[in-house]
Amino acid sequence: MLLQVENLQTMLSSSTGDIHAVKGIDLQIDRGETVCLVGESGSGKSVTALSIMRLLPESIANHPCGVVSLSSDNGRQSIDLLTIENDQMTRVRGRRMAMIFQEPMSSLNPVFTIGEQIAEAIQLTQPGTTDSQARAVALSALRDVRIDDPESRFNDYPHRLSGGQRQRVMIAMALACKSELLIADEPTTALDVTVQAGILELIKDLQYTSGMAVLFITHDLGVVAQVADRVAVMKDGLIVEQGLRDDVLYQPTHPYTQKLVDSLPENLQQPAAVRASGELLVETRDLQVYFPVRSGLLRRVTSRIRAVDGVTLKINRGEIVALVGESGSGKSTLGRAIVRLLEPTGGSVYFEGKDITRISKEAFRPLRTDLQVVFQDPLSSLNPRLTIATTLTEPMAVHRIGESNEHRIELAQQLMEDVNLPADYIWRYPHEFSGGQRQRIGIARALAVKPKLIVCDEITSALDVSVQAEILELLLKLREQHGLTLLFITHNISVVEYVSDRTAVMHRGRLVESGPTAEVCGNPRHAYTQALIDAVPRFGRN
Repeated sequence: MLLQVENLQTMLSSSTGDIHAVKGIDLQIDRGETVCLVGESGSGKSVTALSIMRLLPESIANHPCGVVSLSSDNGRQSIDLLTIENDQMTRVRGRRMAMIFQEPMSSLNPVFTIGEQIAEAIQLTQPGTTDSQARAVALSALRDVRIDDPESRFNDYPHRLSGGQRQRVMIAMALACKSELLIADEPTTALDVTVQAGILELIKDLQYTSGMAVLFITHDLGVVAQVADRVAVMKDGLIVEQGLRDDVLYQPTHPYTQKLVDSLPENLQQPAAVRASGELLVETRDLQVYFPVRSGLLRRVTSRIRAVDGVTLKINRGEIVALVGESGSGKSTLGRAIVRLLEPTGGSVYFEGKDITRISKEAFRPLRTDLQVVFQDPLSSLNPRLTIATTLTEPMAVHRIGESNEHRIELAQQLMEDVNLPADYIWRYPHEFSGGQRQRIGIARALAVKPKLIVCDEITSALDVSVQAEILELLLKLREQHGLTLLFITHNISVVEYVSDRTAVMHRGRLVESGPTAEVCGNPRHAYTQALIDAVPRFGRN
């Protein structure tokens, strides 16, 4: 045994009183074992991990009782991580235990290059390592997590990387330290399925060669089915069920575990077929979006990144079209170019037969009501200073929807009910909502101006399976009620199979395959699409 958690309790202080975040849990992790901790947001998973690592601020967190024992190399002695001195705990972190955090942007230092940060972690955990040795190990770790051109990326700052690339950097940093226990808090949430498959395989290889144990926190039961030896299911600060993987996943005994399993897209009741009108709503013709690359003292343009490179795509009225591909394939860039949040370099976008790339911004402004976007991260796309009432009524006022402010408030309350939230929640602020609730508010904001097309950019990627199921069912309901057309950008193939009518696959800025979803996912023709489908972690796969 490597780690033994006994009756761990964690209390968090807040302005409204103490929160009993972890209510006395028992957990055991053996050397070389992978234990998956599963549960919804707010269940206490991350607080448990932070408690084990002693990373919660002492000013707001305390442990009324509990023991977290970390065994020595020979297994004869152990230390209680909750009671050792801070300097001793500092030596444990990194050398014996490492952690991958869920949000890489807030975990990476924006003023240091990614190479400097990985090398620093290596030198802190492996004293005596020279700068050149640390650089070599860091470059090797970046190659292991499939960062393109690691020699160049080594000198990049975090803001120059995509979300998936930043997550890979965090994983590379943790893996380079070669700790005995790796705590991974939703490490593959923002990753493409092919990269995710590579990371999971890499972690398995490290476990095989070094005997590293893994505490894997995730809401993706497909990943759990692939990597777990044992599973612990957490709800409201308690572990409600735990045991061997197959017992917990395929023969769950607790109602909460059964609910999680039933919420998987492949287990949801298939929606009734909706026949699109066949009327063309949006069409891109040879659309191009290039970004200049500047270098040298005078910052001259030396090359161009072809983010979208000649894409022709048609979307019919009332259709849900899924746009699939890896990070950097150009999915989000294409979605933003369609609604002119990015100006195309070449080609055309036709909306209701009109070329909207050739009109002025002033002439395009009335079309903003018809073309809306729901972004991946709802917290960063909502103004924290504004109530939800203001967030929803402000675009209505700009586009002269509603007879008065009182009328707009009534419309906002109806929108909240449309997205399955209480009407009186409009007087709250964004920080008072969960991630799933904020995502519903983002959908409500898009609906506020009565659009004809909504671009949904990875809107379910960071959600729990039960919340994801609610959002997907909500979108299908709203399509039926409002006659919406959706461009659904995602890397989750299971979601694609459930929600979309047609699927288009992007690779390196180009559209490589498109067609009915059942055909593209069931019988892919292009080698890249085949690789994507094969990399999907399936719940039923043992």
